[in-house]
Amino acid sequence: MLAGVKGGCCMYDRTLNTPDSEIENRIRGLQRILVQKGLDAALILQRVDLFYFTGTIQQASLYVPAAGEPLLMVNKTLARARAESSIGRIRPLSSVKRIPDELKLSGIPMPRRIGFELDVLPTHLYFSYRELFAGAEIVDLSTDIRLLRSVKSPYEIELIREAARYSDRVAAWVPDFLREGVTEIELAGRIEAEARRMGHQGIVRMRLWGSELFYGHLLSGPSGAVPSFLASPTGGNGVSPAVAQSAGFRPIRRHEPVLVDYVFVYRGYISDHARIFAIGRLPDELVQAHRAMLDLQDRIKIAAKPGVVSGSMYDLGLDFAKTLGYSDHFMGVGAERIRFVGHGVGLELDEFPFLNAGQRLELQEGMVIALEPKVIFPGKGVVGIENTHVVTKDGLEQLGKYPDEITIV
Repeated sequence: MLAGVKGGCCMYDRTLNTPDSEIENRIRGLQRILVQKGLDAALILQRVDLFYFTGTIQQASLYVPAAGEPLLMVNKTLARARAESSIGRIRPLSSVKRIPDELKLSGIPMPRRIGFELDVLPTHLYFSYRELFAGAEIVDLSTDIRLLRSVKSPYEIELIREAARYSDRVAAWVPDFLREGVTEIELAGRIEAEARRMGHQGIVRMRLWGSELFYGHLLSGPSGAVPSFLASPTGGNGVSPAVAQSAGFRPIRRHEPVLVDYVFVYRGYISDHARIFAIGRLPDELVQAHRAMLDLQDRIKIAAKPGVVSGSMYDLGLDFAKTLGYSDHFMGVGAERIRFVGHGVGLELDEFPFLNAGQRLELQEGMVIALEPKVIFPGKGVVGIENTHVVTKDGLEQLGKYPDEITIV
């Protein structure tokens, strides 16, 4: 029987809760930032940050003072928040306008300087909170929070390892479904159904405003070279201009690359994973380019050690691509080129660090990076690889185990 507590008609399973020690360490980390920046408190509102600091994703506001116990104020649903979170003080909140009253009832003084996640806070809410905290200076804490989240604990890394194991299982299903004439969207539906059956949460969260993704990109032949609005080297036609990315109605043909670039999300944590499949052998040009990207992956895995500037990994990749004659096709073509070769993952798909041009962030042990060197050939498709890695003292530890080479069906 599952361990849980009753809340109304529902049973809340506590076996999946974030460990108390994780929440405590994260709150302490945030409080150290508050002290360093001379802030009295932070108000956490963004849903993923709420989950990170509380263990629950219910509709709530988390007030974290620079010293002392945090206060979680819940609009909906209180019983579930109490079952899922180890925060000691959890109170109902009928309206955000009552936040000052709730602070007073809990014996917490109003702040003089308070931090917010201004990268994601809508402007109209910003003005509302500025009125609630009249006289207080509002400071942007978004970068500090993202940097704190960028270094994963052993607990988080184990969840990402498990997500990577599921990514391998998803890739292993592809040859069973890949047949000539099947459309991209039909193949995508079959693979996504298997991922869902395995426990994929069905939501891929992204922080960048306007970004969205459904499982990932499944693209065949020329579709792999169709760009989109997403910050990705690949796009695809999609099923209509209303989505403008990923699988469309194109039938898959022989001797063309089929990209299965899918995200598996396990208990909130992400593995980003891409492999190339084909019905019959691919042209030598594409095979050679794919091998070059595997070679580049190996080079970056060795070079990306703690203390290395993250942007230098993009420079390494670009120089390598130029040496082999792929500079016009590396991570996109022309004005559509994406100027990165990897990105952090965790609870969101676009976390720090970014292996992009000009990024000066130093890598640290425990960061998790999706490394994705790819080559785009207009009219032919995409080849390359993506694996999720953990930064260790010796470089990048690759978590995906499904063969990196092209899988011929």
